[in-house]
Amino acid sequence: MKEFLIIKLHGPIQAWGEHTFEGLRPSANFPTRSGVLGLLGACLGIRRNDPERLQQLADSIGIAVRVDERDFHVVKISDYHTVKNARADYIGKEEPHETIQTWREYLLDAHFSIALWSHAGAAIALDNLEAAIRKPFFTPYLGRRSCPLTRPLFESRLRAADSQEALRSIAPHKGTIYSEEVDETMRKFRVRDVPLVRQPRQFAARNLYVYGGDHVPE
Repeated sequence: MKEFLIIKLHGPIQAWGEHTFEGLRPSANFPTRSGVLGLLGACLGIRRNDPERLQQLADSIGIAVRVDERDFHVVKISDYHTVKNARADYIGKEEPHETIQTWREYLLDAHFSIALWSHAGAAIALDNLEAAIRKPFFTPYLGRRSCPLTRPLFESRLRAADSQEALRSIAPHKGTIYSEEVDETMRKFRVRDVPLVRQPRQFAARNLYVYGGDHVPE
């Protein structure tokens, strides 16, 4: 049996940015690893200019996300901005005196349940995470600062055989689960959302194992 910390991400809008440049800013269909680490880092009071502490957090925890099944489908919307001092032509070249157009995507009325667990030798224990989630240092938000939470993050602390069992013990008890726990009997796919702390805006890939649901997202 293993110990899990369960948090809930509920909000009218959420944005879990995929790997991209300034112009097109799509949202993934469920919270990314980089997004969850950013939220937890805010709760712990870790600043962006503290790479050692950010790396400790990244190395300390495993993550599984359940897209909570509800009576309606989550939809996406986009909004439009113009931005200065951004990457021009969406290819990474800096053009500080030019203004570019940008479209940002959001999820509407999504609900997610997330299981967190400690890796061996974790510098940041579940006790530390639970305390920070219950009383955040910085205000947490759902991917972007314009995306507030509609309920407290903390849901439960429990023991289970694996992340699948842990999440299925939490209401609504159903939904597709995307877990980092290795299970070669399950469907898997790769996502590029592991932040390289010492290389800003750069990401590595990881495998996710899928429990339930009809398809693997593109």
